[in-house]
Amino acid sequence: MQEFLTATLSFPAVLFAAALVVVIAFWLLVLVGAADHHSFDTDLDTDLAGVGGVPVSVSVSVMVAIAWFTSLTGSVLLHRSTTTGTTRAALAFGILAGALLIAWAVVRVLVHHYRRFFPDQPPPSRQDFLGRVCTVRTGTVGSDFGQAEVAAADGSTAIVQVRQLRPDDTELTAGSSGLLYAYDDEGEFFWVSPYDRALDPGPPKPPPTQRRAAPGHTA
Repeated sequence: MQEFLTATLSFPAVLFAAALVVVIAFWLLVLVGAADHHSFDTDLDTDLAGVGGVPVSVSVSVMVAIAWFTSLTGSVLLHRSTTTGTTRAALAFGILAGALLIAWAVVRVLVHHYRRFFPDQPPPSRQDFLGRVCTVRTGTVGSDFGQAEVAAADGSTAIVQVRQLRPDDTELTAGSSGLLYAYDDEGEFFWVSPYDRALDPGPPKPPPTQRRAAPGHTA
């Protein structure tokens, strides 16, 4: 036990031990709902290091854990050796570099296998809302103002800006249904037209199955 504590508190294992404490504290906050494990995904680009494709918090946590274990093993072996002075310091820095390299390599291999089973999905786009039915959330929809709520394919909802080409013909009011049929990239809004849900035939019904006659009987 004493050997373990001595190696943990010595260089370079102590650096990764401190980082591991931060990682454990972070995941405890995630567990109680005080933090989000996707918090750093928009701040770091891990694709440059070859470990992209998984949340940054996950890849960094695994890397810190592997680096700590590797450096701890090296520190134990270093303390058991008889080297001193400059040679011992050089070996300690070598353990530091080796731990980082091994951790990066292991995480990169794990991420590579993860990508094989979970291929990247295209990011959501406003074009995904075209052809969908929305519900007007503003009092009216005109040629210069209007908002509506629309549901995405995954079930989530979003509030989008909508405009009506001819608001005088048929007025869209709060709670009425509209069909998003075009998107204006410059104005960043959808063109919407009135939509009557009662006229929607719904998805096509499957053809009726024919019952097979029992043996010895004719249909």
